[in-house]
Amino acid sequence: MNLPYFIANRIYSDKSDKKRVARPAIQIATIGVAIGLAVMIISVCVVLGFKHTIRDKVVGFGSHIVVGDFMTIQSNANYPIVMNDSMTGEIKKIPGVKHVQRYAIKQGILKTDSDFLGIVFKGVGPEWDSTFIHQNMVTGSIPHFDDKASHNKILISQLMADKLHLKTGDKVFGYFIDDNNGIRTRRFSIQGIYQTNLKKYDEIICFTDLYSTIKLNGWYEDQTSGAEVTVKDFNRLNETAQYFTNKINRQTDHYGETYSSATIKEINPSIFSWLNLLDLNVWIILGLMLAVAGVTMISGLLIIILERTNMIGILKALGARNKTIRKTFLWFAVFIIGRGMIIGDILAIALLMLQKYTGIIKLDAQTYYVSTVPVEFNWYFILALNITTLVISVLMLIAPSYLISHIHPSKSMRYE
Repeated sequence: MNLPYFIANRIYSDKSDKKRVARPAIQIATIGVAIGLAVMIISVCVVLGFKHTIRDKVVGFGSHIVVGDFMTIQSNANYPIVMNDSMTGEIKKIPGVKHVQRYAIKQGILKTDSDFLGIVFKGVGPEWDSTFIHQNMVTGSIPHFDDKASHNKILISQLMADKLHLKTGDKVFGYFIDDNNGIRTRRFSIQGIYQTNLKKYDEIICFTDLYSTIKLNGWYEDQTSGAEVTVKDFNRLNETAQYFTNKINRQTDHYGETYSSATIKEINPSIFSWLNLLDLNVWIILGLMLAVAGVTMISGLLIIILERTNMIGILKALGARNKTIRKTFLWFAVFIIGRGMIIGDILAIALLMLQKYTGIIKLDAQTYYVSTVPVEFNWYFILALNITTLVISVLMLIAPSYLISHIHPSKSMRYE
């Protein structure tokens, strides 16, 4: 039989004396551990949800890796590059690549009778993955975008619709300024309206046919602004990007233009740097909560030891070693920590579930890019937090437990 465990279990289970000083101390220590763990779990799940939600929105507009003309990648200009079946096939063969889609960009102006707005027409073809936009549709439907003909149907954001006072089914004129051809006009029909709350993109991105943007740019049929590539594992993005550097970059097409590539992190460094700063906030919260849990446990343990001084003296008189008694109180602490962790887990998961399925806590979408606090459950992180909380709390109690070695049997048995 494990004697320290047995004694600790008997002490922890003893609730006969309600006037004991240690009982409130145990309750405070339990609450401290529960609150500390709950705050840590909520912080991690909310930050993960926020980071991945914003990341997915940025990726939804620009994919994981972009392949285009060298000058386009370096200067954010709009130079054409050949993106035919041969090149897209070569990209698809690169390890880690999941999906490839062509796109073409053309700047223009949307104009109604009373308002106008400068935007970017993004032409996409039939291979375009519309999952992200489909999840953020407000009204209408997504047109079938073509690379062989122009259907003059567009998909605009709610922000554009509000500024121009437009709705689905309305007609609107698009004006395009070209150095060679002057001003050209197209009449478009609005088939759908989306809203991602990512203002940087909602303000300017309007989707239309790939064929239309290629013709408006005056490019050849096999030329586009580039290709957007989705990878299978975002955590291995840099590894996949290295394959592009070795196999695609510095190649030239039959018009003499040079291929280049860039990751979404390189294209939007400010957004991803900001998201990475959130990790620092999480580490600060984790440190503070562990400190709170540890301090409350140390205080509780010292009170328990002082209250059980008489028992410690009797155990020593019966031949128990200091090590055995220390283990007894450490086991006692483990029971308190374990109960606090169970309460903390239940509290945190309940609150997170409530937020995930009801969205009860709202946010200003124009500031935070999301309308409700996002939540993402990562059970590995939750398990790791539980284990870390238990281990660190017990380690913090080892030093205070040495107070037991200074208790003498002859004096402690007269202690009250």
